[in-house]
Amino acid sequence: MQTRLVWTIGILLVLGLVMLSSAGIMDGQKKFGSPYYYLKHQLLFGVLPGLVLAWFLSRINYRFWRGTSWLVLFGALTLMILVFTPKFGVTLNGARSWLSIGGYVFQPAEFLKLGLIIYLAAWCGERDERVKNWTYGILPFVLVMGFVALLLLLQPDLGTFILVAAIALGVYFIAGVHLKDLIVIISIAFILVGGMILVQPYRLDRIKAFLNPSVDPRGISYQLNQSFIAIGSGGVFGVGYGNSTQKSGFLPEPVGDSIFAIIVEELGLVGAGFTIGLFLFLAFTLASIAKATSDAFGRLFVMGMNIWIVGQALVNIAAITGLAPLTGVPLPFISYGGTALVSLLAGLGIVFNIAKRV
Repeated sequence: MQTRLVWTIGILLVLGLVMLSSAGIMDGQKKFGSPYYYLKHQLLFGVLPGLVLAWFLSRINYRFWRGTSWLVLFGALTLMILVFTPKFGVTLNGARSWLSIGGYVFQPAEFLKLGLIIYLAAWCGERDERVKNWTYGILPFVLVMGFVALLLLLQPDLGTFILVAAIALGVYFIAGVHLKDLIVIISIAFILVGGMILVQPYRLDRIKAFLNPSVDPRGISYQLNQSFIAIGSGGVFGVGYGNSTQKSGFLPEPVGDSIFAIIVEELGLVGAGFTIGLFLFLAFTLASIAKATSDAFGRLFVMGMNIWIVGQALVNIAAITGLAPLTGVPLPFISYGGTALVSLLAGLGIVFNIAKRV
């Protein structure tokens, strides 16, 4: 399982760099004067530090994180709070979701995902049957997640909140919570999401565009329609690597949450199937590792990582193909973003340590 895990991650990383090189060539030249800006930046600030961190964490006994889980979560939450300070917080694209420390700009919400998985895996693993109890299980869970939700919704970052909620609920469900209690918690989450959609007009516009992509093709439905054009142009085998026309200023965020549309345009249905197949194979590998792990903390941590990676991939692909509203959630391993890649690889380094002890 260790070999399968390493090879699958390696192929996803290579695919990400290859597609980022093509998707960002026009935008990189226009904004930074270098056609390979995004590729170089992803390699230097995402892949390389992420692999080094993954190697380092893979050599640490994973049980160490069970005893320090509260400290990890506290550190992640502290970084999230610093986002709102004038000295460190940075606003990009209308959201105060970034930190600038020592000249390095990063998104602390990515580390929050990893910290939350570590904390929940330790917390739920220690409580066993008590996770079903309101006093010892459900109420503390709701309070922790309520504070996390508050920090994310104040930024505001609805896409990350949805993903974090899915990770937390998934881990909690696997830990053994009663289905009726889970439904109550999910209902609360839906009310929060609905409220955030109603108070921000642009989010309501995304719902309208999802329900009717032709409602405003030059306005609120523009990104979705341009994505459809890219996907439709790809056919079975694509227009050829590097030959996308949609990345030339037509499709918004070609290196970000729209990169799957570029994959389909250039590599066609074959490329899309290969990409989805990699994520499904990774999901199967992680599930196999979790099943073979007798330790509750290790099992819940691996499944938390599984939900994070596969859930985020499905949300991104569904949004870009019109099966769900656009959320701005990037495609794991492939979309541009150093912080996201470093945090993912760090978590998988811990998974590798767990796999070694199966």
